[in-house]
Amino acid sequence: MTIALLLIGGLALLITGGELLVRGSVRVAERMGVSPLLIGLTLVGFGTSTPELVTSVQAAIAGSPGIAVGNIVGSNIANILLILGLSAVIFPIAVQGSALKRDGVIVVGAAVLLALVSWTVGLTRVVGVLFVLGLVSYMVYAYLQERTAGAQAGDHTAAFDKAQALEGVDATLHAPKGRAGWIAPLLMAVGGLAIIIFGGRLLVDGAIQLARVVGLSEAVIGLTVVAVGTSMPEFVTSVMAAIRRQADVALGNVLGSNIYNTLGIGGLTALISPTAVPEQIVRLDNPVMIGVSLLLLLFAATGRRISRREGAVFVTLYVAYVSYLIAVS
Repeated sequence: MTIALLLIGGLALLITGGELLVRGSVRVAERMGVSPLLIGLTLVGFGTSTPELVTSVQAAIAGSPGIAVGNIVGSNIANILLILGLSAVIFPIAVQGSALKRDGVIVVGAAVLLALVSWTVGLTRVVGVLFVLGLVSYMVYAYLQERTAGAQAGDHTAAFDKAQALEGVDATLHAPKGRAGWIAPLLMAVGGLAIIIFGGRLLVDGAIQLARVVGLSEAVIGLTVVAVGTSMPEFVTSVMAAIRRQADVALGNVLGSNIYNTLGIGGLTALISPTAVPEQIVRLDNPVMIGVSLLLLLFAATGRRISRREGAVFVTLYVAYVSYLIAVS
């Protein structure tokens, strides 16, 4: 019961805190005159990845690399197989060729890069700097791309679609300015951050205890329970986009999330608390992450859509993957 309360309470606090942090930060940025596009690509776009960020950093600090890295890798796998698969089952996902070539290739490249550093040097501070610079470069590119005529015609980047997915669920992100001045949004942002940090601590503690009780490795818990739990914001936003018949946004949300997870969360985790990567993740889960990323490109390239049947294949593969992890652990 205690473990369940830690896990559920931690996840609830992470999601609630993330929403408060994004709302408060967005309103502060609006008052500072920051452009809506830049707000979307940074504050809003990164908002749904906050649970993964705090959880991975907390786990690395606590000396649990299986949870820290497993959360990143497992979230990327769950985003494609589970979240995108369920979204495609709800409504087939149309794919623009330019988006597939641009963002899909970045997703695969980032996955390969994470696998290479995991196999060689681990998540060192140098790796962290390179990853964060890579994410900043991508966001600058996305910002410039969205200002062109092509982006206005529908050729949006994954970073833009990720922000759009969250804004589509929560229309209050850009609500009219009230009279509370700076105090209310600042308190909201700071309070949200504090809630996230506390929730991350609860989730990591619960995950460590769960691994000890059920006899599974921390890596397996990080790849499954923690990864799926911290991916709930992406799940909600992608499924809602599919229900609204905005399947292209659902795809962009997943691609953007995987880019943010690998380069942003992996990079910041390495900078704050450098950590080695467990052998299991190096040997099995990183190759799976690369494989499902390539499979996504294959499915998307055939017919320029991800059909319901292909979505069902994704979900089936995810069930098989988790079952295998539990069986061999």
